[in-house]
Amino acid sequence: MPSFGSRDETWPSLALESWSDTCATLHMWAQIVGKIRRAQSPWINHSWHVTLYVTSRGLTTSPIPYGVRTFQIEFDFLNHSLAIESCDGRTGGLPLEPQSVAAFYHRLMEEMRRLDLNVSINKKPNEVPEPIRFDQDETHRAYDPDYANRFWRILVQADRVMKEFRGRFIGKCSPVHLFWGALDLAVTRFSGRRAPKHPGGIPNLPDPVTQEAYSHEVSSCGFWPGGGAIPYPAFYSYAYPEPVGFSGAFVKPDAAFYSTDLREFILAYDVVRQAEFPDQTLLDFLQTTYEAASMLAHWDREALERSRET
Repeated sequence: MPSFGSRDETWPSLALESWSDTCATLHMWAQIVGKIRRAQSPWINHSWHVTLYVTSRGLTTSPIPYGVRTFQIEFDFLNHSLAIESCDGRTGGLPLEPQSVAAFYHRLMEEMRRLDLNVSINKKPNEVPEPIRFDQDETHRAYDPDYANRFWRILVQADRVMKEFRGRFIGKCSPVHLFWGALDLAVTRFSGRRAPKHPGGIPNLPDPVTQEAYSHEVSSCGFWPGGGAIPYPAFYSYAYPEPVGFSGAFVKPDAAFYSTDLREFILAYDVVRQAEFPDQTLLDFLQTTYEAASMLAHWDREALERSRET
């Protein structure tokens, strides 16, 4: 059982190369669970109806409607299990252990049917190159419980600090939630103004979904386990549309930088976890990148931000 008293336990190390196979498998498992929520939930703007949420044990869908019933699915990264709970008191689930994505998919769907929850999902993964259908994916099958637990512990801290940041804003703002498409924890602030049509082009994500997500001006930030041009876990912050001068804006801490590949500011997770005051280091990054986006795009900050005296 992890202790949250020491620095290394509260902000654990998570080198991507140490758990890349587990991360890829967990990513697909999260997509399966997220797509179950998506299939049963009414549409909410910017796809907020598909996300997962950090809990004190893992990640949850929150209650999902099924006729007059509701159910929820939760990843438990302490007991390493997946739990299904229905409002009629019936429960099901399966262990989180090394198993292929196909095995996980079939076991989960069997448990759902046993609980009279007959849900059909699109079996093609989103936002990944060369996707393999969930029911046919025997490639991704790793599960290291220690690293899955470390990932969750980081989400607990990121969720906590990002909620503090979110509380400073009184305009339209998303919850702090995990998008399973890219497996990133995000919170998004809106100026209230319409944005130019997004060009789309995200792999295996329909352009209309992307265009609706970015229908209005945003400043968005979050945490991501890494990949591609950023091969390590990192916090990020970007603006859409990106205002002139954003890439050259002054932001804190000094270790943060603008990635021309991703067109967003990046702060390596290790900078935060090794800082003397991790919470303040992360809040500085979130605040200064938002200030750069909002000032350069001329947001009505007085109307959108909570007074620090409140």
